[in-house]
Amino acid sequence: MSQFSKDARYYDTPMSSTSTLHPMPQAASFKQDASVIGLVSLAHGISHFSQLLLAPLFPWLKEEFNASYAELGFLMTVFFAVSCATQTLSGFVVDKFGPRPVLFAGLALLGAAAFGFSISTGYWMMAGFSAIAGVGNGVFHPVDYTLLNRKVSQPRLGHAYSVHGITGSLGWALAPAMLVPIALAYSWRTALACAGTLAFVVLAILWLNRDKLTLPPLKPAAAMGAGNAAEGNFDFLQIPAVWMCFAFFFFYAIVISVIQAFAPEAARQLHGVPVGVAALCLTVYMVCSAGGMVLGGFLAADPSRCERIVGASFAMAALFALTLGMADLPAFVVPVVFGVMGFASGIAGPSRDLLVKKSTPDNSTGRVYGVVYSGLDIGQAAAPLVFGTLMDHRQYSGVFIGLAVVQGVLIASAFNVRRVRRTALVPA
Repeated sequence: MSQFSKDARYYDTPMSSTSTLHPMPQAASFKQDASVIGLVSLAHGISHFSQLLLAPLFPWLKEEFNASYAELGFLMTVFFAVSCATQTLSGFVVDKFGPRPVLFAGLALLGAAAFGFSISTGYWMMAGFSAIAGVGNGVFHPVDYTLLNRKVSQPRLGHAYSVHGITGSLGWALAPAMLVPIALAYSWRTALACAGTLAFVVLAILWLNRDKLTLPPLKPAAAMGAGNAAEGNFDFLQIPAVWMCFAFFFFYAIVISVIQAFAPEAARQLHGVPVGVAALCLTVYMVCSAGGMVLGGFLAADPSRCERIVGASFAMAALFALTLGMADLPAFVVPVVFGVMGFASGIAGPSRDLLVKKSTPDNSTGRVYGVVYSGLDIGQAAAPLVFGTLMDHRQYSGVFIGLAVVQGVLIASAFNVRRVRRTALVPA
């Protein structure tokens, strides 16, 4: 088989939605689709919620374990490093054994880790449970996108990605909103025990609805016919668009990390924003991002324009990041600018996920999403090294300028994904 014909099977041709391996569901009812979307998105929300279990409680943990902020930050590094490795490997497990048992295992590990945090008696015990939480967190993207891509009808897939992204943003927003009040009223240990309880409640809901998360087995590769031999387990790594998607998500994770960890404080220092209002900026960003994803779900109904949507959305977000970094703004305007920036970024969410789907062989969904979304974990681990240094040197404008630059790189990355797909379709 020629390299051209081999590569062409992987790109945005009609085969990407009508595979001989597992055709896209065509006649699923709204109720069936809504059930799958709701269950998968609920689990995704717990994944994002668990990523912020420790950060809101750093003031309590610092005093309890006599730890520096650098040591507490290392707990997050452990979490994301382990999550990255797990995410890559779990894609192969999902493709081999199916997504449902892997999803249940991930939720159970997140719940167990939260309870483990709550009873920890030393710093290194916390580090051990951070690793366990990282394993649990690492399974979600391969699981979620395998279920959504194979069980949700094509016309509703953009909305599925939209809801999936919204629950992730709401999970991030829920963590500090839930944990800090409980820690203030009772203790940080009680807060983490409540987080563990929430994870197991969601696991119970999914277990009771487990029949909705089953997948039909893939047809054997031989059914593809003569001349189409089964692809090797690692053949998808030869697809240039997979690595372009990986790079896209690496830079996307830097944007998220900067917004979550540094942008509110940088805005406070630059514009004299009160501490309470600065904390509100992140919540406003996440809520508006969720709203943007609703609109993005409608726009993504036409997959052919997903790169243009991503480009326009991040261009607008970069413009407002530069405004925060270079303009002299009244304090009350700053949360509004964060909200507009979040809304613009949120619009790109469903189209962002379609970029990956259009570059994914149907029989390698878990593996591709595992590799591509590991870029998120690597980006979140790397961003503090650069932007934390800018903060230490009081380069607060530089934080927003750097944020705008990374958002500009996202625009170029999205169109590079499109370019390498189309290049693969043109014979040499």
